[in-house]
Amino acid sequence: MDEKLIESLSPNERKILPYLKENINEISRQSKLDRTSVLRALEYLENKKIIVLSRERKKIVELGVNGSLYHKKGLPERRLLNLLNEKRILRLDEAQKQSALSDEEFKASIGALKKKALIEIKNEKLVLTGSGEEISRKTLEELFLELLPMEYHLLSPEQLYSLKSLEKRKDIIFIREEELIDISITKLGEEVIKSGKGTGELIEAVTSKLLEKESAWKGKKFRRYDVTSPLPSVNGGKRHFVNQATDYARKVWTEMGFQEMSGNIIQSSFWNFDALFTAQDHPVREMQDTFFINKKVELPDKKLVKAVKESHEKGNDGSKGWGYEWNEEEAKRLVLRTHTTCVSANTLANLDKKNIPAKFFAIGKCFRNETVDWSHGFEFNQTEGIVIGKNLNFRHLLGYLQEFFKKMGFEKVRFRPSYFPYTEPSVEIDVWHPEKKIWFELGGAGIFRPEVTIPLLGENMTVLAWGPGFDRMIMDYYEIKDLRNMYKNDLSQLRKMKFWMK
Repeated sequence: MDEKLIESLSPNERKILPYLKENINEISRQSKLDRTSVLRALEYLENKKIIVLSRERKKIVELGVNGSLYHKKGLPERRLLNLLNEKRILRLDEAQKQSALSDEEFKASIGALKKKALIEIKNEKLVLTGSGEEISRKTLEELFLELLPMEYHLLSPEQLYSLKSLEKRKDIIFIREEELIDISITKLGEEVIKSGKGTGELIEAVTSKLLEKESAWKGKKFRRYDVTSPLPSVNGGKRHFVNQATDYARKVWTEMGFQEMSGNIIQSSFWNFDALFTAQDHPVREMQDTFFINKKVELPDKKLVKAVKESHEKGNDGSKGWGYEWNEEEAKRLVLRTHTTCVSANTLANLDKKNIPAKFFAIGKCFRNETVDWSHGFEFNQTEGIVIGKNLNFRHLLGYLQEFFKKMGFEKVRFRPSYFPYTEPSVEIDVWHPEKKIWFELGGAGIFRPEVTIPLLGENMTVLAWGPGFDRMIMDYYEIKDLRNMYKNDLSQLRKMKFWMK
């Protein structure tokens, strides 16, 4: 037998060695070690070829908080049924009061009993229609609760039906996953256990106290340490990959001579919509697209508000506006910003004309009331840019965009005509994916309309503007297929993510 192997066993490995034929709970009880320490010691013994561990994951169906209560007192529908068995007919309000059920329990009970044809509702009254035998017979759900906990794979078709029925109701049952570990002792392990050598005491470390007395160490055995054994990987700290990407985009813009602008994620509808010439009856302002906050704020200076109002109602620079009566109260409503373009509007309104020409960018979170799936989220990153000057044209806009996307790693960029309420002309930006051989859309751009620039700047000056989404660029670089994976904070995933080095 390898004496070096025996001498390398840690104290916890030695403690559990006599009980390896037991299950983990019994090993923990007899060795007086917690489960985590036992599992760690078992893994070390497996590395030393003393045992082989096999793992199996099982689903266990158990009673939830309400399930435990109903197991003792009976399901709400059973309690309601017992009450009706005495009264036969009861008004709905009286039935709920006498059964002492909550609104949710009462509604669920009525639904369950009607489904089993045990009751009817007539003239706002509950009427018992089931026979005595039907009333006394336990339901499948009741029988199922009495059998829990159970392993999911052992459920019969009737029990699966009961499971699906009860899962629709709050905290009656829940399914947990359990890892079952089987321990097989190898031939080497049998020899170690049989020899009894693995249970002796060894000195773990050389300390100054130990060296004070010769009798404390002379003739004793020291534990052997295997410096070649694999160790858990050590992961250094690093910024979240989304933050790395936004930092890189910030670096690109500043290298191109842009100044960063910032703003709050909570904005008034005035800045988010009205200052950008978005009509107050535009569908984008509806609840299904925007997160509104139940609060209002005061608007900025009256001169600016008046100019925006006139722009909406009558237009300017030869345009007709939207031709409706602009509502100041609607503009006061707070929203979670739906784009970073509201930051551009605020920047233009506060810009000192002595600083023109000027270039600004922003990058940050925006929010839309979207259903979350693999390609949509209720929050996303957007990068925003504006260039203000008197001798700018559409070709300048396309040039800035091509340069930015080239620095972000996209060599081929194309532009398609599009429409946005606050820019004209407007384009959609597509980039070519060389591996997938497809074009995919990244966002929009254009030149701000006079209805935007005249109220904000006091004159019709050219403002190039763009606001492509940034998350799709991140997903492409990191080869992420599901948008939700960007924000779920899976530590094992985050540790493996490469650094953003375009």
